[in-house]
Amino acid sequence: MIAWTFLSCLIGALLLLLLPRQWINTARWLALVTASVSVSVAVVAYFGYKTGPDAEVFQYVFKCEWIPLLGIQVHLAADGISLVLLLLTGLVAVTGILFSWNVEYRPKDFFAFFLLIIAGCYGVFLSFDLFLLFLFYELVIVPKYFLIAIWGSSRKEYGAMKLVVYSVVGSVLVLVGLVTLYVVSGLETFDLLELSHASYPEAVQFWAFPVLFLGFAILAGLWPFHTWAPTGHVAAPTAASMLLAGVVMKLGAYGALRVAMPLLPEGLEDWRITIAVLSTIGILYGAGVALVQRDLKFVIGYSSINHMGFVLLALVAGNTFGYSGAVLQMFSHGALAALLFAVVGRMIYDRAHTRDLDMLGSMDLGRGLSFAAVTFTIASIAAMGFPGFSGFIAELTILLGAWEAFPIFAILAVVGILITAAFTLRALQQSFFGERPAGERSSRHSAPAWPPITLSEKLGAGLLVATTLFVGLYPSPFLELILNSLKSPLMEGLI
Repeated sequence: MIAWTFLSCLIGALLLLLLPRQWINTARWLALVTASVSVSVAVVAYFGYKTGPDAEVFQYVFKCEWIPLLGIQVHLAADGISLVLLLLTGLVAVTGILFSWNVEYRPKDFFAFFLLIIAGCYGVFLSFDLFLLFLFYELVIVPKYFLIAIWGSSRKEYGAMKLVVYSVVGSVLVLVGLVTLYVVSGLETFDLLELSHASYPEAVQFWAFPVLFLGFAILAGLWPFHTWAPTGHVAAPTAASMLLAGVVMKLGAYGALRVAMPLLPEGLEDWRITIAVLSTIGILYGAGVALVQRDLKFVIGYSSINHMGFVLLALVAGNTFGYSGAVLQMFSHGALAALLFAVVGRMIYDRAHTRDLDMLGSMDLGRGLSFAAVTFTIASIAAMGFPGFSGFIAELTILLGAWEAFPIFAILAVVGILITAAFTLRALQQSFFGERPAGERSSRHSAPAWPPITLSEKLGAGLLVATTLFVGLYPSPFLELILNSLKSPLMEGLI
């Protein structure tokens, strides 16, 4: 059953490519129905997952031989960590399509590429054969290039190519690491659970772990290998920005947590402090650079580096708080980043045709686009970690884990939170509540007559706001799933 998350998206993408080019509205509805089916499967799996003392950690298992000569299988399964990220993927998929309802240029191709990326993300979160995981990981690369290069803006060819180059470099490192695991283990299998029982020499782990971890961490925006992210986010169309920041960056963090860390624990110990240092620099650097940006989309792009720094710091904390906070932050940041990019890219830029903070401040957007102003305000205070929203409980859990492992880095992370509040409030004030020129302030004319916010935009924003509020007010269901996953033989050796 769980395979229908990605199978439905693959089928939907194929049907979209077969549609006549003039069936624009049909393409939109087909994409929305496909994404809705996939997220419905994830929701059913979430409610059907058992967490009792006698329940297996890995459920919905499907295994069959694929390439027996190489020990490659189709091995799918899900635990609590997978389910949380499946729900995130489905949420961003549905809302991304809702915010792309206005796409007129080659919409069937646009939505087909979008669904292919979604299928790849689902597949990564479900694959327990590393060869299969790598195939789904690679499936994401080509569609995201075309989404940016064809439908993007702001140096779109440069942003798309830079994103692909970094992705390919990361993929090569991941492939080297996976082949090393296959050869050194001597088991002649790519099965993740079987490889976790193998013994790898410490000398091999010392060099193989950073190769494998870095291959994944490049996609997670680890400093100083992060520069693809801001340019890629800014160049991408709205739905692609939502997907890149909301889900694709999580593939890297997930790969590090699921593969590199449990299979090479001694290598993790050797490099733990180094990764913690780079993650903390990413937190401070991302926040500091966001503080001086003039382009609103760049502000959000660099804030993603800041928030993913918290995820990576939490991963190497090596305790229950750290792992729980990392996964919760992946979900929280995924929803909030998608919401922020949706407001900036669709609600503001498609109407005002600028993202410059000075120009936006003179447009009286607070009155002219009141729904966008309210939504951006809610998303901003949630991203700052305001109590009652998902960002608060995620960052609090991360800080507890970081304090237990690295008190100094935890203190520096708090400084990063303060800078985050500064750049978020600055962006909010200058974009929506800036002062209009003196001559216009004295005018009796009302705010500009911007095109109204559409129903699809309101539905997409409502889903994302409701999600971050629900997780912030009642995080227990997600935390229980995550904690249950830490009891598996694959993960328990890390704590």
